[in-house]
Parts: sequence; structure tokens; C-alpha cells
Amino acid sequence: MIKKGIILAGGYGTRLGPLTKAVNKQLLPLYDKPLIYYPLSVLMLAGISNILIITNKYEKSNFIKLLGDGSQIGIKITFLEQSRPKGLPDAFIIGKNFIGKDDVVLILGDNFFYGQGFTNRLKNALKKNNGATIFTYIVNNPSDYGILEIGKRNKIKKIIEKPFRPKSNLAITGLYFFNHKVINFAKSLKPSKRNELEIVDLLNIYLKKKLLRAEFMGRGSAWLDTGNATNLFNASQYIAAIEERQGLKIACIEEIAYQNKWISKKQILKRINFYGKCDYSDYLKKTF
Repeated sequence: MIKKGIILAGGYGTRLGPLTKAVNKQLLPLYDKPLIYYPLSVLMLAGISNILIITNKYEKSNFIKLLGDGSQIGIKITFLEQSRPKGLPDAFIIGKNFIGKDDVVLILGDNFFYGQGFTNRLKNALKKNNGATIFTYIVNNPSDYGILEIGKRNKIKKIIEKPFRPKSNLAITGLYFFNHKVINFAKSLKPSKRNELEIVDLLNIYLKKKLLRAEFMGRGSAWLDTGNATNLFNASQYIAAIEERQGLKIACIEEIAYQNKWISKKQILKRINFYGKCDYSDYLKKTF
């Protein structure tokens, strides 16, 4: 069972400029919470409590101000810096000492996941992962993504990055499960034409070794990329609509921690004091 997770929150969020000239993308609001709460909540829902957050060298102190060492929500958070964006596989090189001999989950800091049964899919992937597991989602613009070509019995035939004439609409999301061998595989990669290590190249290593499997997110699920202003706004509206309709919060990290029995009601009261007078605190008071 995988017990470690990495959130890649480096980069400079240039597509969200000028918003990101002063604030890291993952600290921007996604409706009523910082964006970082959403990928963090995914790892927590999977039962992962040992988490590495990779930031750019200018923003680490702001993340620490918000999240501390994680003990206030019953988890352990470590921070490391990325000197410049070098591609997703660089996360495993930076985090090699954190990973050690353990398997690991990587989630991108600007991805949003939600849906009925999603927690069960996460736990299923944790149990079945022997090499690498990816999560896929149907999109109507497959030329913008890394795409899977699937054969019989959902066997992965090929991975194609931003195909000109896609043969599938199954996009690879920003959620990946890897065994500990990912460190050496990442180190073996050569930079692409854009001078970055490519996640598709890493996945192809596992595919060639027949160690790559896919979890297929169905119609009842949502995967949103919040990398530009339009997507960030649309995701906020989506979250607002669900929360206002149900009266339940998405990505409430204290609620997840309590459900996992990582913290007590007394610790939630401390979090309410930390947040101060706001709707989020009111929700915690009402719920607990």
C-alpha cells in the first residue's frame, strides 16, 4: 500500500499572469479555499499522510505559513524547492530521498478531481499498482492532452502526446501512481526539445515493461485543469454550485483528517481559531 505522496506545486504559473506575479498559483483561491487544498485532499482521501510539496524557491515560506508541517491535520508535510521548471519527472529526482524504497503518488498542484466513487478508485489503484497507474478522463479536445490508445480488455496500446489526429479521447490526468523504481527511470530520461523531462517518456518505460495500468474515470466524475484564468473561474463556479446545493464542502482537509481518525474535535477547534471568522470556520463549527 502506497503511503507517500508528492504534490508538484513549482513553476511560475505564467498562464495565470498577472495574478501569479505576487502569489504562487497553488495559493490562489479556487472558490473558497486555496488551490493547494484540492490536490492535498485527494492524497488524504487515499489515506496518504506523508506528503512532500515541491515549490519554487520564492514561495516555500508562504506554503509553510498556510500548512505548517501538517501536524495540525494529523499528517506530515515536507517541503523541497525546484530551482526551475524541468518537467514532471523532475519531482522524483528532487524527492528521491523522500521516496526512498517506497512507492509514491504524484499529483499536480493545479488539478481538481471530484466525483462519486472517486475515493474508492483511489484506494483500488493503491492496492493494484505494481508498476505505474494513471487516471484517464474523456475529453472533447484530445489534441491538447497526452492520450491513451486502448485495445481489447482495456489494455493500453500506446501513449501519444497531443496527437494531431487522435484515435482516442482518453486524456491522461495529473494523477500518477508509481513504484520506487520511478527514481532511476526518471534519472534515465533525456530532456525533450523544450528542455524538460516528459511524463509521457516516463510512462512509456513502464508501458514497454508491461507495468502500466489505467483507472478510467466515468461520467459521474470531474477532472479540471486550473492552469489558466478561464479554467480557474469555471472550476470555482462548479465547486460553488455543488457546495451551495449540498451544504457540504469539497476538499475540507480538517473533515477528511477527522474521518480518517487523524485528528480530534479539539484539534478542529484549534483550526477554527487559526482561520478566524469566515464561512470555512462556520462550516467546521456546524459540522463538528
